[in-house]
Amino acid sequence: MLNWIDRSPLALFVVIALTLGLAPFLPEPHLWEKLKLLAAGELVKPVDVFDLLLHGLPWVLLFVKLWRLLRVRSA
Repeated sequence: MLNWIDRSPLALFVVIALTLGLAPFLPEPHLWEKLKLLAAGELVKPVDVFDLLLHGLPWVLLFVKLWRLLRVRSA
């Protein structure tokens, strides 16, 4: 099921996480803004939830890729 993650290069996930995951960069990364809203309990608008998912997904995929790489190397 996750074979496409194994076949994709790590650099691709890093670039996507650093661009889409942090965009827009100023005044602060969107993901950081949404995480602060989540921590404060103020993440209630559907557009904010969508933004959190959109900007958080590249980071989740990067961590999954790293986890799978480390799991394969330790086996």
